This record gives sequence, structure tokens and C-alpha cells, in this order.
Amino acid sequence: MKYHLVCISCSKEYESDYTSQICGACSGILDVRYDGIPRIAASNPDFVDYERVLPEGRYPKYIVGNTRLVQSPTRKNVVLKMEIENPTHSFKDRGSIIEIGKAEEYGFDEVVCASTGNMAYSIAYYAKLFGMKARVFLSNDANKDKVYYIKSLGDADVQRINGDFNKAQEAAIKYSKKKGAFLCGDYCYRKEGQKIIAYEIMLEMRNVDMIFVPVGNATLLSGVLRAIVEMKDSGKISKMPKVIGVQSSECDPLVRAFESGKRVRYVSPKTDADAIAVGFPTFGDSAASLLRDLGGIMARVDDARLRSEQKEFFERSGILAELAAVASLSAEKALNKKGKRAACIISGANL
Repeated sequence: MKYHLVCISCSKEYESDYTSQICGACSGILDVRYDGIPRIAASNPDFVDYERVLPEGRYPKYIVGNTRLVQSPTRKNVVLKMEIENPTHSFKDRGSIIEIGKAEEYGFDEVVCASTGNMAYSIAYYAKLFGMKARVFLSNDANKDKVYYIKSLGDADVQRINGDFNKAQEAAIKYSKKKGAFLCGDYCYRKEGQKIIAYEIMLEMRNVDMIFVPVGNATLLSGVLRAIVEMKDSGKISKMPKVIGVQSSECDPLVRAFESGKRVRYVSPKTDADAIAVGFPTFGDSAASLLRDLGGIMARVDDARLRSEQKEFFERSGILAELAAVASLSAEKALNKKGKRAACIISGANL
């Protein structure tokens, strides 16, 4: 769909041929704004067939998204959105294919990103498919298995950073400016790709009352909220489900901001749930604001509970999901006391 870009900090506008996801005036984060109301045509299309609700562009027909909704083995009112079925075993592929597609459209031959692991693996994977170079910045504390997966692709240049995700993000931005590489990561095009998770849930599960979302950079949370608004505006749904964002109590900057009503402040990540170990979420403030407007909430779950949930999920399903992926399940058990119809996003399985 035709669109333009708007900076969420200074409101400066850019046309769709602007080749960055960061504002040239203030270095703020850009957001996609469509020239009309996004409307889907098919009832259950493949991922790239959501072109009417995605930024205009040419995206390959790779098998991404359309992951299964399966019945929870332990909760009869709960279904699981199995994002681990994507090619690199996490929801990150939905955003990567949009970002890499845009990089190709704009004529870039190299992409760069910062990551806690899953995104770097996904970006490196799709960069290789598109014939691009990829450089990824990871914390020295990044999950060793995920680093192995990235290096196993053979083409990505992996740079380790003495610091957390936000330090890696600073390095990626600096590299993109210096070398002219397309900056990928938790930015506007990724959010648009990842919002399709919510489209798929709501099209298949018309009576969903609650959607539980693991939260790191709040890009997925922002995308889910955007999809709900778009479906409501286009008349595809009459009732908006309640969204619950979930963080670890050992890294909960967005929960704290949501509870206090103040802006997000940095929290040093202490959680073992590396996929959501983000001390300062990129989309934190905007996600918190929209979440309040739509009647959603934020929740925290401690790491001990996440480990217990991970073990139980494996024993009941035979699937080994990472700690961040079961955060939605753990929060659902704690909050959904009335047994409402809920969807839990199982976000990744790279471990």
C-alpha cells in the first residue's frame, strides 16, 4: 500500500523513497503512515499476500508466516501462535523479509543490525538469500548457540560488543552511517512485517479476547496494537482484543513506565530470557501510550517462573521453546483467571 514516513520525535515527514529508518533531522525513529485505511482482501492469505496492509514494495514469495494456531496442551481456552515454525525459528523473519526487501529496492548491497541473537540470525539468513553482505553487532553476553547459528550461515560478519543490546545498537547505527549500509533492526519496516501475526490470529480466531505478547524492544507489541487498530478501522473486527505485553521482572523497563505513567527509563538487563533482554526498548514510549489507549496492560514474570514454564511446555508438547517464548504462557496463567479465549505468541526456539 502507498505510504510515507513520519518521525515519531519531531514529526518530520519523508516520502517512501527515503532510504533510512531514522530521521535525518533529529535521529528519531520513523513510523509508516499509509495513504488510506489498510484493508485486507483475502480471508487467510499467505504472508506476502497482505500487500494491502504492508508498505508498497516487491517481496519474494518465501515461506514466512502463516504459522499455526494450536490448542494449548494444558489450557483449554488458550491457543498458541507457533512462531517457531518460521525459517529461522522465530517471529523475526516476518520483519526481516520486509527490511531486506526494502534494502534491495533502494539499491543497497550490505545490511547491518544489532541484536540479542534471533534478529541477527534472521537478517543474516535473508541477506544471504538476497545476495547481500550482512554485519551484525552482538553483546559479548549473547547466547552462544545463537551466535553459532549466525556464523553457520557462513557469510555474516559478526562483531561482538562489550555491553548490552543498546550498546550494540549504537555500534550498528554508527556503522551504517560510516559505511553506507542499510540499517535493519527494530524499526518501522520490521514493525509492519511483524504486525501480520495479529492479523493471522484475529482472522482465524474471530472470538479472541486476549493476546499475550513477549516484549523486548516493543516492536512486536507495537505491531500487534497497530494491526488491531487497522482491523477495527477497516471493519474486519467489531471488538478489539485486550493486549498484554510481558517482560521478565529482571528486565522490565516498559512495565515500570506503564505503571508509573512516565517515559521509559533504562534498566540494566539481568534476565536469562535473552530475546527480551532489552534495557531501553526502541518503541517503548509509543507502545506504552497506544497500549493505554486500547485498554491493554503490561505484566512481568520472574525468570524462575519462565524456567518452570519452559520445562512444563517441553514435557507436555515435546517442543523446546526459549525462555522469552514462554513468557506469554506464564502471564496468561497468572492473569486470565476467568478463562477468556486467549492467544499466546510462542516467539522463538533458538537454543
